[in-house]
Amino acid sequence: MVPDILIPLIVVGLAELGDKTQLSTLLLASKTDKHLHLLFGIMLAFLIVDGIAILAGEWITDVAPEGVIKMISGVIFIIFGLVTLIFRNKGEVAKSKYHFENPFYSGFILIFVSEWGDKTQIATGLFATKYNGLMVLTGVMIALSLLSVIAIYSGKFISEKVNRETLTTIAGITFILMGMAFFLF
Repeated sequence: MVPDILIPLIVVGLAELGDKTQLSTLLLASKTDKHLHLLFGIMLAFLIVDGIAILAGEWITDVAPEGVIKMISGVIFIIFGLVTLIFRNKGEVAKSKYHFENPFYSGFILIFVSEWGDKTQIATGLFATKYNGLMVLTGVMIALSLLSVIAIYSGKFISEKVNRETLTTIAGITFILMGMAFFLF
């Protein structure tokens, strides 16, 4: 039972360290004061995506081709980036009707879409073929929770130290670059 939790926890934790997911979480955290809402949205997305991976194994990548998943993820990252840049000079970005007004939804949508077909989702599905699925999910969720909390607090810290407009510009450009990376890699 212990390896069923520890192996996925360690592997997924190491694989996600510094991944686009953590960078996205850090950037979203720098745009809001509702960090707990953001964490809940992110964790719900991880729970659904990785839960389905465990239930379905590799079936997900057979149903939706990796190229389509990457394309949709790329477009969403680019949209987040453009919205961030468009509204950066219009007063308080967080109050924009079309922006990160609701960090729960922003975190959920960004993570939910970008994690389909991700290396850790596939690894999670593969672990479930060898270990107890519930234990695998427990290990994966612990790893992703710890990394998300670290990313959220890092984003909060950065937002307190860096000018809001500069941070917004960096976030917007980073989201666009991450979206373009989906098309290139």
